[in-house]
Amino acid sequence: MSKKKVFLLITMLLFTVTLLAANHKFTLVIDAGHGGRDQGAPGLFSKEKDLTLKYALAFGDYVERNCPDVRVIYTRKTDVFLELVERARIANKNNADLFMSFHINAVDGSKTAHGFQSYTLGRGEHNLEVAKRENSVIFLEKDYKTVYKGFDTNSAETDIMYEFIVDHNRARSVEFSRMLQQYVCALTGRQNGGSHQNNLAVLRLTSMPSCLLELGFISSPDEESFMNSDDAVPMYVKGIFNAFMKYRQKYDTDISVPYKAIDNDDNAVANLPQVVPPSYKNGSVDQTKTEIKRI
Repeated sequence: MSKKKVFLLITMLLFTVTLLAANHKFTLVIDAGHGGRDQGAPGLFSKEKDLTLKYALAFGDYVERNCPDVRVIYTRKTDVFLELVERARIANKNNADLFMSFHINAVDGSKTAHGFQSYTLGRGEHNLEVAKRENSVIFLEKDYKTVYKGFDTNSAETDIMYEFIVDHNRARSVEFSRMLQQYVCALTGRQNGGSHQNNLAVLRLTSMPSCLLELGFISSPDEESFMNSDDAVPMYVKGIFNAFMKYRQKYDTDISVPYKAIDNDDNAVANLPQVVPPSYKNGSVDQTKTEIKRI
């Protein structure tokens, strides 16, 4: 296909997405990384696939209860294997406004690595190992040679294919990533590992602002213990939620009431965002049947 035809197709796609976005509820797609036969990074007593599901469901549940004006969609709610292309397809099919993929970091042979990191699509030169690890799930997929034909983390041609869509979303993705670093680290006390860019397949395949979260290092015993503790869940969820609401306040035109970030004290959960109607605070709105610990 000629470059001119590719340009026209991408332009039409962006135009269509813009029209669809004009009259739809803000849609958030939450992706729990790994799952099923893809266990992700192993810890001393836990697995990445279980932690990602735990935090993805907890955050999604919190958004659903506090923001009835947001449509939350999950790529998985159970321990199942999903191809990267399927995760992206779910986001694209539902015309998502934002895609968030939850992951847990690891460094082979190191027990001292710490911190919360977030990644957006790009070509970060210092994060090759993260890209290789997160993209390695491709090789567990049945027809990966066909589905990902031409996908190369070091290929200039791969970048050119999605150049226009990426440029449209990159700025918002990076801004959201930086918000996550600020709020999550403030509430969890985790070391700020920084906002990074890399050629991650699950982000490359989506057509909306997107971010991959690395909550901490399962390869470090103390950080693994922290992420498995009950106390850590509300800290992470509130921090991620604060970043999400600040992002919406700037880019979701349906929000007209300013949002004040919640802190991490015991009364914070009761102080829901002002955009939440009283009926929802009183629990009269139907809740999702996801069985997770309420925050």
